Amino acid sequence: MQTAIARFLVSSVAAVAFTLPGLAGAETHPPVSSAITGAAMTTKAQTAPLIPRSALFGNPTRAAGQISPDGKWLSWLAPRDGVLNIWIAPADNPDDARAMTAATDRPIRQYFWSPDARAVMYIQDKGGDENYLLYRVDLASGEETTVTPFENTRVELVGASRTIRDKLLLGINNRDPQWHDVYLLDLATGDLTLVLENNAYAGFLADDNLTVRMAMSQNEAGGTDYFRVENDTVEAEPFETTAMEDSLTTAPAGYTTDGKTLYWIDSRGRNTAALFAQDTATGDKRLIAEDDKADIGSTMRDPLTGEVEAYAVDYLTTEWHAIDPDIAASLEWLGERLEGDFGVNSRTDDDTVWIVWNDPLVKPVATYIYDRKAGTLTPFYVSRPELEGMPLQPMHPREIASRDGLTLPSYLTLPPGSDADGDGVPNAPVPMVLLVHGGPWARDGYGFNSIHQMLANRGYGVLSVNFRGSTGFGKDFINAGNKQWGLKMHDDLIDAVNWAVDQGIAAADKVAIMGGSYGGYATLAGLTFTPETFACGVDIVGPSNLETLLSTIPPYWAPMVKIFHERMGDPGTAEGLATLRAASPLYKADRIEKPLLIAQGANDPRVKQAESDQIVGAMKSAGIPVTYVLYPDEGHGFARPENNIAFFAIAENFLAECIGGRAEPLGDALKPSSAEIVEGASHVKGLDAALAS
Repeated sequence: MQTAIARFLVSSVAAVAFTLPGLAGAETHPPVSSAITGAAMTTKAQTAPLIPRSALFGNPTRAAGQISPDGKWLSWLAPRDGVLNIWIAPADNPDDARAMTAATDRPIRQYFWSPDARAVMYIQDKGGDENYLLYRVDLASGEETTVTPFENTRVELVGASRTIRDKLLLGINNRDPQWHDVYLLDLATGDLTLVLENNAYAGFLADDNLTVRMAMSQNEAGGTDYFRVENDTVEAEPFETTAMEDSLTTAPAGYTTDGKTLYWIDSRGRNTAALFAQDTATGDKRLIAEDDKADIGSTMRDPLTGEVEAYAVDYLTTEWHAIDPDIAASLEWLGERLEGDFGVNSRTDDDTVWIVWNDPLVKPVATYIYDRKAGTLTPFYVSRPELEGMPLQPMHPREIASRDGLTLPSYLTLPPGSDADGDGVPNAPVPMVLLVHGGPWARDGYGFNSIHQMLANRGYGVLSVNFRGSTGFGKDFINAGNKQWGLKMHDDLIDAVNWAVDQGIAAADKVAIMGGSYGGYATLAGLTFTPETFACGVDIVGPSNLETLLSTIPPYWAPMVKIFHERMGDPGTAEGLATLRAASPLYKADRIEKPLLIAQGANDPRVKQAESDQIVGAMKSAGIPVTYVLYPDEGHGFARPENNIAFFAIAENFLAECIGGRAEPLGDALKPSSAEIVEGASHVKGLDAALAS
C-alpha cells in the first residue's frame, strides 16, 4: 500500500530532476483536413490522415483507472465540463458512474484511494507552483475536504499501512519551507498530529505500523546518510551511507508488512542497481535480482505482506521477471492476450482483481479489468478512442555509440510511408527532430509518446537519446555526465545526430532540436554551442543560466543542493562557477543564428521565468529574432490541455516553416488558452492572423 500510494504524492527524491511533466491527453473531435505546408514528402506520408492535435494533447476520454482496495469500486479520471476530474462506479455496474470532484480550472492528474476505501484523495497545486495540497472526497457523502489547508505548502507521503487503514503519515512543510515535519493524519476526523519536528532531514521512511523507522540526509560528499529512528528520535550515526557516485542509484524500497525485511535498490560495490532484501534485525542483505545492462526498476509487491513478487528491468524495453509462481502465471496469461507492453495499475487487497493497462504502440492505449479467479479480461476503456485507425507509427529501439565508446540507448520513430520494409531506416533521408528528455537525471523509454506520434505524422523522423547522465543504465553511465552539461552530454546528442545522418535516416540540413526542462537547456546549448548542427530549436521551460538556476531552486530542494553542486558545478568555488558559466547558453546568445521558439510557465518553481526572459532579452539586444510564448497560469510544463494544444499548434507551424513538413493550421487553437506571445509572432506562419482573430 505504501509503495502504491507514494507514487502519487511528490517526494523530495523526485524533486531532484528538472523534468517536463507528462502532457495531458485527448478529446474527441471531427477529422481535420490534411493541410500541408513545407517541403514535399513521400506520397504515402502526404496522404496519411493528419492526426488532430486535440487527439494527442487534449483531454483523454478516460485515464488512470484503478480499483478500490476492497474491490467494490472502479475509479478513473475523465472530463467534467472540459476539466479532468475523478469519477467512480460500482465494480459490478461500471455504467453507473458519477463524478466525485468538480475541478473547474486545473485538471486533477494524480489521485489514489484511501487505504480504508472510504474516500478518494488527490493532490493539486495552484497554477503550476508545485505547492501540492492534499484533498479527500468522502465516498458516501461526496463531501470534499482540504486535508492540508495551508498556504505555500507542499505535502509528501511518508507512510501508509496495510493494517492501519484509517491513518496516513504525511510530511508537511508549512512551518519551514525547507523541512517537512511528520504528521499523523486521521482519515476519519481529518486531525493532524505532529509526530516528528524536522530540521535536518530530506525524507523519512515508515513501516506498516506507521512508525517512522528511517531518516535520510545528504552528506558532505553528495551522497546520502540513512539513520534509524527509535521512538520518534533520530539516531546520531547513520546505519547505511552512500557516496555521491551511488546517490541516484541507491535507495530503500520499503519494508514488508511485518517490518522484518527492508528492500533496497542498491548500486554500492557494483555498477547497475540490484534488488536486495535486508534483515532488519541482523542487517544481513540477500541479493534478489540484478541485470548487467540496466538497473532494477519497478517491483510488484504483495498487497498484504509487502513482499516482492516480481521486478522489472528496463533497458531498451521493459521486461518483467516474476519471483512468485502465481504472479508468473498471471503475467504469462496476460502476455498471451495483450499486444505490446502492459502493466498493472491497481490491485485489490485480496489480489483477485487487477486493473491492467496495455500499450500496443500503434493503437491507442487501453485498460482492462483482469479477474484472476475467473480468468477473464474485460475491457474497461480506451483512453483516446479517436486515435483508432489513425496512422500511429512504431517506435524502434536503437543502440548508438558515442565518440568515446559509451552505448546510448535511443528510440526512433519515422513518418508514415517512409520505411517500406519496416527496418527503421527510411527509403530516403527525412527531416528529423532530436527530442531531448528532461532531468537530466531521468530517461526516455519505449512506448506510446504523443510528441513522437505528432511529429512523425507531420513528416519528421523523431529521435530520443539517453545521453550520459540519464538514469536507469547503471551508475557509471550517470556519473559519466557529472559536470558535463554542455560538454560530453551535449557531444552525445551531436553523435546521435551524426549517426542518424550517416545511417541515411536524417537529412543533415533539416535537423531540429526540441525538449523540455533539461531538454530545453539542450536546445539552447545546441543553438549556441553548435549552431551549425541544427536548423532550429524549440525550448520548453529550459534554463539559460546555470548559475541563476541553482540560486533560485525551491526551498524544499535545499537539503539536497549538494548533489547539484557535485554533478553540475559548485557556484561557491571559482572553478565551479567557471564551469557553470561556461555551460550557460546565456553567455553565448549572440551565436544563435537559427530560428528559436521558447515556451515558459510564469509560475515555474524549478526553472524560473527569468531563465527564459534573460536569454530572450540577450537575443533582442543582439538583434536576433526569437518567438517567446508565456503561459501565466502554468509552471514547469503545461497541465491545462488548452495550453498544450495551443503550444503544439505554434510548435508544429514553426517546425513546418523551418524544416518542412505538414502542419494543422493554427486556426483558433490559441483562443481557449492563456498563451501570451511576448515576442516574435511574425516568425511563425499564421500566428499573427491567429492573434488578430
